[in-house]
This record gives sequence, structure tokens and C-alpha cells, in this order.
Amino acid sequence: MNEANSFSLYYRDLTAIIYTMVYISRKEFFNAAHKLYNPNWTKEENEACFGPCANEYFHGHNFELTVTVAGVPNPQTGFVIDLKKLGELMKTRIVDKIDHKNLNMDVDFLKGKMTSCENLVREFWQILSSEIEQNSTGRLYKITLQETHKNYVEYFGELPPR
Repeated sequence: MNEANSFSLYYRDLTAIIYTMVYISRKEFFNAAHKLYNPNWTKEENEACFGPCANEYFHGHNFELTVTVAGVPNPQTGFVIDLKKLGELMKTRIVDKIDHKNLNMDVDFLKGKMTSCENLVREFWQILSSEIEQNSTGRLYKITLQETHKNYVEYFGELPPR
């Protein structure tokens, strides 16, 4: 086989994978309180940066968590991941630990961390990534966390090193 034929087969196989990739998502919901506050700053600095989110008595949100898995469906089941299993992972590994909790005070995996949505999705990724790979033909593609009707964060994992 010559180099041109080899490239052609590689390109065909790569194209087949791209066109058969499926993205499947599951939503879960939770309620939690938090505050954004940097202990190294004064109260005035925190209020200037975080506004009402720095309220010393905390504030709450009704969060919407969406996890998206990307992969090629298993030929035996037609699934990239069983949505019941994805929901179970989301519920047992994340939602059950944070629902109706104070994120700053009650959640072990957030102790000592700023509880911004940006940091929450990064922690959720660390918790779910390997679990999803073990239970699917795909990989974790994206986590979306909606904090309000206007504000949400999307996370696609770590950027590769430069």
C-alpha cells in the first residue's frame, strides 16, 4: 500500500468516527447556598468585587447541572452511556453531596475553595470523568452549570499544555 492509499484509509476512518460521534446529555437539579468571599481581602474589597454574592449570611440558587458525554454508540445497546447510569452517577457522586447544603461549609470536596460556578464545574469534572469512562463507550465532553436564568458556565475539561 502506498502512502496516498494509507492516508486515504486513515482519512476515511477518521471521517467515519467524526460523523458517528453522538453527544448525550443528562440534567439534574439541586439547591445550595454559598458566598463568594476572599479571606485575604477586606470586607469592602470583597463587596466591590463580588457585590451581593459576598453577603456574609450567604445566598442561594436553584442550580441546573447538565453533563454531556461524547462517544460512538455501543453496537449491542445503541447507547453511548445508559442515561439511568449517568443520572445515578450525577446523583450519588455530586447532587446528594451538595443539595440543600452550604457549599462553603458543608461540602468536603469544596473546603477551602472559592465556590464560584467556574470552580464547581472543575470539581464536578474531576469527580465524574473517570466514572463515565468506566461506564460508557464515550468520555465526558462538557459540564454546564446554570446558576440563574441569565448566568451559566460551560466546562470542556483541561486545556492541553502549550
